[in-house]
Amino acid sequence: METYADVLLVTANVGSLFDNLGEIQNEWLRELYKTIHSHKPQFIALHFQEVGGKDYMANMGHAENFFWIIESSEEMKDYDRVCIYVDNQFQTEDSFTALGSMYFIHKTLKNIQQYDFNVKDFKAVSGQSKHVGSLDGVSTVEKEKFPKNFWPDFKWSRKGFMRTRWIIHNQGLDLVNVHLFHDASNLIACKSSPSIYSANRKNALRYVINRISDSRYTPLPFFLFGDFNFRLDALSLVQYLSTSADVQTVKKDSSNEVEKIICEEKDNDHQVLLHIEDKLFAYLHQAVFRENNGRALLKYDKEVSVFHDVIREEDIEFPPSYPYSEEYTKPTRYMNTRCPAWCDRILLSHTAQEFIHRGDDGDKSLVYDTVGPNVCMGDHKPVFLFFSLKTNDH
Repeated sequence: METYADVLLVTANVGSLFDNLGEIQNEWLRELYKTIHSHKPQFIALHFQEVGGKDYMANMGHAENFFWIIESSEEMKDYDRVCIYVDNQFQTEDSFTALGSMYFIHKTLKNIQQYDFNVKDFKAVSGQSKHVGSLDGVSTVEKEKFPKNFWPDFKWSRKGFMRTRWIIHNQGLDLVNVHLFHDASNLIACKSSPSIYSANRKNALRYVINRISDSRYTPLPFFLFGDFNFRLDALSLVQYLSTSADVQTVKKDSSNEVEKIICEEKDNDHQVLLHIEDKLFAYLHQAVFRENNGRALLKYDKEVSVFHDVIREEDIEFPPSYPYSEEYTKPTRYMNTRCPAWCDRILLSHTAQEFIHRGDDGDKSLVYDTVGPNVCMGDHKPVFLFFSLKTNDH
């Protein structure tokens, strides 16, 4: 008999919550609970990146508190099984990822098992299991930081991935929390297409997919969700945005290195249309990133298409998820630090897509969207996928 389990997957880069302690956390949580309440899922997976923020040494204590607040909240009281994994071992530089994953199982969902990587078998899930600290000895999670040679210039990178495996009513799934490399300089990102950063991310993502599909464990349909740091193809985009402008490249006096790119409107009193520096991307008509959910720019979002042999994604109908202003009063405004992009994503294997129930056109059984579109959620808007998982109940 075919049965359904309602599933909510959420990914959120929460660095802002710790860098601006307390300021946005309450609203952020309220928006999360609102999303949970409106969809009433039976299984929830929350994947967090940058737990503790930039100043993680000072903030790790707050991180534990953040997880405790969610877990003990009134809104989550009907979820009687909870699994928490937080890598907060910042002392061990070579393996620290700042990833945190939380899984909630509703009391109505009976048949759930979780994989134990040591005994290579699934076991029934019961009660609360919390692992905050080093996850090395924890047999229900697999965690890896990317090898150093993936991005040699970055000695301190915390990027990596963490996976858990589940069986919901006889349907096995891999859930992978991932954080890929960011763009360090807007100017370098504009140089070539694809950019050097895009190439780094591609290698890292291919590595993750190979790791979760290799022969150590039986491969399962998978959901890969996290902060992929995917960016728009900057070279093509800048050409498009500055079609009718004068483009000046300003170089540093001593070297031949580009210091800034300035695009001025030809006729309109030389108004600056676009100004790019290492950490500045100021475009005059910022609304283009939001109108019609940024649809006109989706053609520059190319980084997933390389993986279409193994990965699918639901249609994006929300504006770029990053970099939003961290000013409380400007919840829909982007910061001028980076070109807005769909960094936060929920990707799935072709096999996983087959288990998603698709109703009639007007059916709201599948939703791919942002959490808190009109509330300050920090520099990343969390992204969620809600769907009914087709399962077999024998």
